[in-house]
Amino acid sequence: MTADAKSIAPAATESADLPTMAAPYVPPAPEGPQSRMRPLGFSDPFRWLLRGWQDLTRHPGIALFYGLCFWFMAQVLALVFKHKPEYTLSLVSGCLLVGPFLAMGLYEVSRKRERGEVPDMATSLMCWDRHIRSMAMLILVLMVLELLWGRASLVVFAVFFNTGMPSTTGVIEAVFNPQNIEFLLVYLGVGGVFAALVYGLSVVSIPMILDRDTDAISAVITSMRVVFSNPGVMLLWGLLLSVLVLAALWPWALGIIVVGPWLGHASWHAYRGSVEWEESASEAVTLGSSN
Repeated sequence: MTADAKSIAPAATESADLPTMAAPYVPPAPEGPQSRMRPLGFSDPFRWLLRGWQDLTRHPGIALFYGLCFWFMAQVLALVFKHKPEYTLSLVSGCLLVGPFLAMGLYEVSRKRERGEVPDMATSLMCWDRHIRSMAMLILVLMVLELLWGRASLVVFAVFFNTGMPSTTGVIEAVFNPQNIEFLLVYLGVGGVFAALVYGLSVVSIPMILDRDTDAISAVITSMRVVFSNPGVMLLWGLLLSVLVLAALWPWALGIIVVGPWLGHASWHAYRGSVEWEESASEAVTLGSSN
């Protein structure tokens, strides 16, 4: 045996003793129904409104109950704006938190109609009891955002409002005073950021929990995927919601009795029209296609 052969032999023995690299980990294919984002057009939000209106007119008694609940929330908001205007944005954030959960009963009505079942008030009121864990987690997340929003609004008032706290008789004049233009821009900017975040997290998450009994994290992720998949359409949908709600608040918020339930039903169809579920490799159930 030559010298070169003798030097190669120990090296080969050492390499044989080294552990071999295991095969790379390949995660298993996901099990169960998988959500997919549907491409949306700018006509879809108007179609959701039409279907929501059809649900409302089919069950006006249930809609009236929820409409009166929304009207009561609007009256509380008006009282706060009159007596403690600095807390108005905080209360608005609270309404954005409570409103979608109150609308869950309206989602249940639309869901039952879609399945060919007859909705009733009792089922509508108690539809959340099978989803307590997921709803509690989502409530916690939105409550944290609401508290941060309220704190941020008070800080903005304290730092940027230049003419003293507005009185109960001159809120509009004080807010739109030229000396407070910086305050107004910052106030609307901060409120817009939090409103957009709450909207993105909840636009389809609550109806998704009701429909699929999924966990809160998956629902929130799906909601954000919907927004990022169709940003223009979802921005239009958010603007339509805002404009209709603001229009319904004048005069005396009487319009919210009708607009509130209408938008609740329409929000269900927004979820059904923007998310589809693939039940298996060979069968896909497209939500919203049969509405």
